[in-house]
Amino acid sequence: MSILYTAQASATGGRAGRAVSDNGVLDVKLTVPKELGGDGATGTNPEQMFAAGYSACFLGALKAVAGKEKMKLSEDTTVTARVGIGPRDDGTGFGIEVAISVNIPGVERAVAERLVAAAHIVCPYSHAMRTSTEVPVSVE
Repeated sequence: MSILYTAQASATGGRAGRAVSDNGVLDVKLTVPKELGGDGATGTNPEQMFAAGYSACFLGALKAVAGKEKMKLSEDTTVTARVGIGPRDDGTGFGIEVAISVNIPGVERAVAERLVAAAHIVCPYSHAMRTSTEVPVSVE
């Protein structure tokens, strides 16, 4: 695969810390949700950021697929990603569960379903989730 763009961000403090992109545009306070033992303080968490990234990427893929068919989607088209986290059944850590729902106003259901299925193939987040992409991990 030929890489066209690489994003980079770093976190400090873990789930109750801070995450910053290398260009400083993304700079968020991280908090632990009450459901995971946190105090419910205002901030975001990795699951929300994953859901935001996935939904934006999927919508981009959907627009690309529609564009190839000479269709323009409504500005009100919405992609919602739900990302759940919980302990893995094998007891060795945590896993995530992801679901995508799409609302395309003004497009008949059969056409919307075809576009969404094609976008699910095009979207790199979907591809990574479907293929269990290996992630190299290193110590600097």
